[in-house]
Amino acid sequence: MRTWFWTLLLLIVAVALAVVLRSHTGNVIFLVSPWRIELSLTLFVLLVVGFFIALYVGLRLLAWLLAIPDRMRVWRGQRAQARDHVLLERGWTELLEGRFSHAEKNLTKLLGQTRVESRRVLAALSAARAAHGLGEFARRDQLLESAREHASGNTGLQEAIATVAADQLLDQGRAQDALAVLTPLQDGGARHLHTMRLLLRAEAALNHHDRVFTLARGLVRRNALSKTEAEGLIDRSGAARLRAAAASGTEAWRSVWKDLKNEERVLPEIALAGATAFEAAGEPAEAARILEAAVPLHFTSSLVDAYARCESDQVPRRLAKAEAWLQKRPTNADLLSALGMLCLNGQLWGQAERYLQRSLALRNDARTHALLGSLYDRLDRPADAVRHWRLATVATMALPVLAGDPALPAADTDADPLHLDAEGEYSAYPPEATVAAAPTASQFEDAPLSAPADYVLDPDARVLEREASNALEPDPPAVAPARSNIDIEDYFDSAPIPVPEYDVSEPTYVTPPSTSPDQGKSDKRDDGKSLPLSDKQG
Repeated sequence: MRTWFWTLLLLIVAVALAVVLRSHTGNVIFLVSPWRIELSLTLFVLLVVGFFIALYVGLRLLAWLLAIPDRMRVWRGQRAQARDHVLLERGWTELLEGRFSHAEKNLTKLLGQTRVESRRVLAALSAARAAHGLGEFARRDQLLESAREHASGNTGLQEAIATVAADQLLDQGRAQDALAVLTPLQDGGARHLHTMRLLLRAEAALNHHDRVFTLARGLVRRNALSKTEAEGLIDRSGAARLRAAAASGTEAWRSVWKDLKNEERVLPEIALAGATAFEAAGEPAEAARILEAAVPLHFTSSLVDAYARCESDQVPRRLAKAEAWLQKRPTNADLLSALGMLCLNGQLWGQAERYLQRSLALRNDARTHALLGSLYDRLDRPADAVRHWRLATVATMALPVLAGDPALPAADTDADPLHLDAEGEYSAYPPEATVAAAPTASQFEDAPLSAPADYVLDPDARVLEREASNALEPDPPAVAPARSNIDIEDYFDSAPIPVPEYDVSEPTYVTPPSTSPDQGKSDKRDDGKSLPLSDKQG
């Protein structure tokens, strides 16, 4: 629009000048001694206009020539800026793709070649993030220090460096160092949402429950934190504050409880800690009201178990409330176990047994088995009590239940003639075997097949099974080993020293009396096997 205006104005001036010059003829005389120059008015005007145009063009050309160095400097700057943008764009693209080694290479190159301080800080921060992704923490710290040097005096860049450093330190698990980096920002009044989230992560990692509680409340009020995450943080930190105040032995926990909102008091851990505090203060009714408000909203096993732990005078009220909950959750094993515990506290043995049996039908739980064992022990049913206590042990420790015994039986060394028995003698002579009558095939066919024994719940099953197998299987006849030509007595020059009577060990088996002279030479053990005469003491 501006160009059209000036063009139209020039045309108007040219037309007006042509009209004036045509109607007013005249001469213009220049007297320059010794010359006299005379020109027409029209020519003079044309010469003036031409001179003005030539002067304008000459001056513009001179200015253009003089501005060549500046234009070259600007051109080089634009060219360098374009190269920097290419490197920065490529580095950030590779950083977002997870190609950290390529990203660090391009961003480090940008850091070395750019001359803009802000761009150097950005390149150093980006390269530090790439080195952090590679696990090169020492190189990351060097890049962060380089960014701090280039950002000196710029408050915005310093906050950006602190935020990036704190985020990476938290990822590394150095919450204390991250908190030290973020503390100056907090003292300086920085209340950015991302900074507050990082502070929340650091305080939560360090178990600073008061700060976590305050920050979580502030973030959820500004809709900067999801409701589920905020409730979890508030629940854990609030419960920790209550437990710490209650452990101090003062009434400080009451002020902490009053500081909580109504929707915070029904959170699971806070409700459990508050109920525990009121219970310890001798106010079980208030503890029951807290749990009754929390259980319908957050039905957890810890709350139900805490509700079931009470004195006998509280049992009727809590039992009625728990039975009302059972109508909505008839297949909840935790609630059935809690009802059984309430009935045990109230000495309602039959009802307690029914609830605990229903709970076991839904879930094999060690605690329920232990409660049943205590119940049967109170009812003078020791066999059932022991069985459930064993089942509780199995459910707790995940003991293996063996279906059979794959191990080989121990070797029978009683018939070994060269075996040194417990009495200290060698069996030098073969036994005079008295072979018992071998069982017939019909006896093996008629023997019942026993089911695999459970050696965990019945420890005596292994011994009983071995004895039964020994009773069914006949012993093979003893075979005398080949005797050496060298007698053991040849190595001694005197007779063996007799053993004193008071040193004779008491045998662990009973020798049946001999009934015939042939049987006097060998005794039989209680399992039907014969023993050599040389194996006897005395």
